[in-house]
Amino acid sequence: MGMSVTLYQLDGCPFCEKVADRLDEVGVDYETIWVDAMHSDRNEVKRVSGQRGVPVLVDEDRGVTMSESDNIVEFVDRTYAAEA
Repeated sequence: MGMSVTLYQLDGCPFCEKVADRLDEVGVDYETIWVDAMHSDRNEVKRVSGQRGVPVLVDEDRGVTMSESDNIVEFVDRTYAAEA
């Protein structure tokens, strides 16, 4: 079975790193999809989230797609840290 959590992130993006660090801290297995630095080339991010900004978290098991690092960290804390 594949991982149900995917994080779209850009190398060197502090907001992406904040989300990845939190996922690691609470022990969430996730797949990273590295996106292109050019906004215009982030078609996959736009396809899944409706916008081209990162980070974007997709949690297939819970039917959640979200952006904005603070919102994602809050979701991770509420959903996964509570289960740990």
